[in-house]
Amino acid sequence: MSKRSFLYYDECDSPVGTITMVATEAGLCRVDYGNMKDLETKLHAWAKKHFLCVEFFKDANRFTEVKQQLLQYFNNERNEFAVTTDFYGTVFQQKVWKALMQIPYGETRSYKDIALNIQAPRAVRAVGGAVNQNPMSIIYPCHRVIGSNGALVGYAGGLDKKKHLLSHEQVKVG
Repeated sequence: MSKRSFLYYDECDSPVGTITMVATEAGLCRVDYGNMKDLETKLHAWAKKHFLCVEFFKDANRFTEVKQQLLQYFNNERNEFAVTTDFYGTVFQQKVWKALMQIPYGETRSYKDIALNIQAPRAVRAVGGAVNQNPMSIIYPCHRVIGSNGALVGYAGGLDKKKHLLSHEQVKVG
Protein backbone atom coordinates (compact mmCIF):
# COMPACT_ATOMS: atom_id res chain seq x y z
CA MET A 1 0.00 0.00 0.00
CA SER A 2 1.28 3.40 -0.91
CA LYS A 3 0.81 6.50 1.23
CA ARG A 4 -1.16 8.52 -1.32
CA SER A 5 -2.85 7.10 -4.36
CA PHE A 6 -4.74 8.71 -7.16
CA LEU A 7 -7.62 6.94 -8.81
CA TYR A 8 -9.08 8.26 -12.01
CA TYR A 9 -12.61 7.72 -13.23
CA ASP A 10 -14.97 8.46 -16.04
CA GLU A 11 -18.45 7.43 -17.06
CA CYS A 12 -19.96 6.34 -20.34
CA ASP A 13 -23.42 5.47 -21.55
CA SER A 14 -24.14 1.98 -22.84
CA PRO A 15 -27.15 -0.13 -23.82
CA VAL A 16 -27.12 -1.51 -20.24
CA GLY A 17 -26.98 1.92 -18.60
CA THR A 18 -24.22 4.15 -17.32
CA ILE A 19 -20.86 2.49 -16.75
CA THR A 20 -18.20 3.96 -14.44
CA MET A 21 -14.57 3.06 -15.07
CA VAL A 22 -11.79 3.49 -12.51
CA ALA A 23 -8.05 3.32 -13.13
CA THR A 24 -4.76 3.69 -11.34
CA GLU A 25 -1.62 5.00 -13.05
CA ALA A 26 -0.91 1.35 -13.95
CA GLY A 27 -4.22 0.50 -15.62
CA LEU A 28 -7.95 -0.10 -15.44
CA CYS A 29 -8.99 -1.48 -12.05
CA ARG A 30 -12.81 -1.32 -12.03
CA VAL A 31 -15.77 -1.24 -14.39
CA ASP A 32 -19.06 -0.83 -12.54
CA TYR A 33 -22.68 -0.28 -13.49
CA GLY A 34 -24.01 3.11 -12.44
CA ASN A 35 -22.67 6.63 -12.21
CA MET A 36 -19.99 7.90 -9.86
CA LYS A 37 -22.52 9.66 -7.66
CA ASP A 38 -24.37 6.40 -7.01
CA LEU A 39 -21.17 4.34 -6.68
CA GLU A 40 -19.17 6.77 -4.55
CA THR A 41 -19.72 4.99 -1.21
CA LYS A 42 -18.98 1.56 -2.71
CA LEU A 43 -15.84 2.77 -4.51
CA HIS A 44 -14.47 4.58 -1.46
CA ALA A 45 -15.01 1.45 0.67
CA TRP A 46 -13.23 -0.66 -1.97
CA ALA A 47 -10.37 1.85 -2.20
CA LYS A 48 -9.88 1.87 1.59
CA LYS A 49 -9.13 -1.88 1.41
CA HIS A 50 -6.34 -1.42 -1.11
CA PHE A 51 -4.88 2.06 -0.61
CA LEU A 52 -3.99 4.10 2.45
CA CYS A 53 -5.10 7.48 1.19
CA VAL A 54 -7.06 7.84 -2.03
CA GLU A 55 -8.24 10.73 -4.10
CA PHE A 56 -10.57 10.30 -7.07
CA PHE A 57 -10.19 12.52 -10.13
CA LYS A 58 -12.37 12.62 -13.22
CA ASP A 59 -10.17 12.17 -16.30
CA ALA A 60 -12.00 11.39 -19.55
CA ASN A 61 -8.78 11.26 -21.60
CA ARG A 62 -7.45 8.33 -19.60
CA PHE A 63 -10.41 6.16 -20.69
CA THR A 64 -10.55 6.89 -24.42
CA GLU A 65 -9.37 3.40 -25.41
CA VAL A 66 -11.62 1.58 -22.93
CA LYS A 67 -14.66 3.56 -24.05
CA GLN A 68 -13.80 2.86 -27.69
CA GLN A 69 -13.56 -0.88 -27.01
CA LEU A 70 -16.85 -0.90 -25.09
CA LEU A 71 -18.51 0.93 -27.99
CA GLN A 72 -17.06 -1.63 -30.43
CA TYR A 73 -18.32 -4.47 -28.21
CA PHE A 74 -21.85 -3.07 -28.14
CA ASN A 75 -21.70 -2.44 -31.91
CA ASN A 76 -20.74 -6.09 -32.54
CA GLU A 77 -17.28 -5.06 -33.76
CA ARG A 78 -15.29 -6.59 -30.86
CA ASN A 79 -15.47 -9.96 -29.10
CA GLU A 80 -12.76 -9.47 -26.48
CA PHE A 81 -11.00 -6.60 -24.76
CA ALA A 82 -7.37 -5.59 -24.86
CA VAL A 83 -6.84 -3.10 -22.07
CA THR A 84 -4.10 -2.74 -19.49
CA THR A 85 -5.51 -3.74 -16.12
CA ASP A 86 -4.43 -3.26 -12.53
CA PHE A 87 -6.87 -5.30 -10.49
CA TYR A 88 -6.87 -5.98 -6.78
CA GLY A 89 -8.03 -9.16 -5.08
CA THR A 90 -6.85 -12.29 -3.35
CA VAL A 91 -4.75 -14.83 -5.23
CA PHE A 92 -7.84 -17.06 -5.47
CA GLN A 93 -10.03 -14.24 -6.80
CA GLN A 94 -7.42 -13.36 -9.39
CA LYS A 95 -7.30 -17.00 -10.58
CA VAL A 96 -11.07 -16.96 -10.99
CA TRP A 97 -11.05 -13.60 -12.78
CA LYS A 98 -8.36 -14.81 -15.18
CA ALA A 99 -10.48 -17.90 -15.86
CA LEU A 100 -13.39 -15.62 -16.82
CA MET A 101 -11.22 -14.22 -19.60
CA GLN A 102 -10.96 -17.71 -21.08
CA ILE A 103 -14.71 -18.02 -21.66
CA PRO A 104 -15.18 -17.37 -25.38
CA TYR A 105 -17.58 -14.73 -26.64
CA GLY A 106 -21.03 -16.21 -27.13
CA GLU A 107 -20.44 -19.15 -24.77
CA THR A 108 -21.16 -19.81 -21.11
CA ARG A 109 -19.55 -21.82 -18.35
CA SER A 110 -20.87 -22.94 -14.98
CA TYR A 111 -19.34 -22.12 -11.64
CA LYS A 112 -18.33 -25.77 -11.51
CA ASP A 113 -16.58 -25.45 -14.88
CA ILE A 114 -14.60 -22.49 -13.53
CA ALA A 115 -13.69 -24.43 -10.37
CA LEU A 116 -12.42 -27.31 -12.50
CA ASN A 117 -10.54 -24.89 -14.76
CA ILE A 118 -8.59 -23.41 -11.84
CA GLN A 119 -7.99 -26.90 -10.41
CA ALA A 120 -10.13 -26.33 -7.33
CA PRO A 121 -13.06 -28.70 -8.03
CA ARG A 122 -14.46 -28.48 -4.50
CA ALA A 123 -14.44 -24.69 -4.45
CA VAL A 124 -17.62 -24.07 -6.44
CA ARG A 125 -19.12 -21.76 -3.79
CA ALA A 126 -15.85 -19.89 -3.40
CA VAL A 127 -15.76 -19.46 -7.18
CA GLY A 128 -19.25 -17.99 -6.96
CA GLY A 129 -18.05 -15.55 -4.33
CA ALA A 130 -15.06 -14.53 -6.44
CA VAL A 131 -17.21 -14.09 -9.54
CA ASN A 132 -19.53 -11.89 -7.45
CA GLN A 133 -16.54 -9.71 -6.53
CA ASN A 134 -15.37 -9.33 -10.15
CA PRO A 135 -14.20 -5.72 -10.44
CA MET A 136 -14.36 -5.57 -14.24
CA SER A 137 -17.93 -6.06 -15.43
CA ILE A 138 -18.10 -6.84 -19.16
CA ILE A 139 -14.28 -6.71 -19.52
CA TYR A 140 -13.91 -9.88 -17.41
CA PRO A 141 -17.08 -11.55 -18.69
CA CYS A 142 -18.72 -12.84 -15.51
CA HIS A 143 -22.06 -12.48 -17.32
CA ARG A 144 -21.04 -15.68 -19.14
CA VAL A 145 -21.14 -17.71 -15.91
CA ILE A 146 -24.38 -19.61 -15.28
CA GLY A 147 -25.64 -22.29 -12.92
CA SER A 148 -24.85 -25.96 -13.59
CA ASN A 149 -28.49 -26.47 -14.60
CA GLY A 150 -28.24 -23.69 -17.21
CA ALA A 151 -30.12 -21.17 -15.08
CA LEU A 152 -29.16 -17.52 -15.02
CA VAL A 153 -28.04 -16.99 -11.45
CA GLY A 154 -26.65 -13.97 -9.68
CA TYR A 155 -25.14 -10.97 -11.37
CA ALA A 156 -23.90 -7.90 -9.54
CA GLY A 157 -25.37 -5.65 -12.24
CA GLY A 158 -28.73 -7.41 -12.05
CA LEU A 159 -30.13 -10.30 -14.04
CA ASP A 160 -31.66 -7.90 -16.58
CA LYS A 161 -28.16 -6.75 -17.57
CA LYS A 162 -26.87 -10.32 -17.64
CA LYS A 163 -29.73 -11.33 -19.95
CA HIS A 164 -29.07 -8.35 -22.17
CA LEU A 165 -25.33 -9.09 -22.47
CA LEU A 166 -25.90 -12.78 -23.18
CA SER A 167 -28.58 -11.95 -25.73
CA HIS A 168 -26.19 -9.43 -27.30
CA GLU A 169 -23.65 -12.25 -27.65
CA GLN A 170 -26.43 -14.42 -29.14
CA VAL A 171 -26.43 -16.90 -26.26
CA LYS A 172 -29.80 -18.59 -25.88
CA VAL A 173 -31.11 -17.65 -22.45
CA GLY A 174 -34.01 -19.31 -20.66
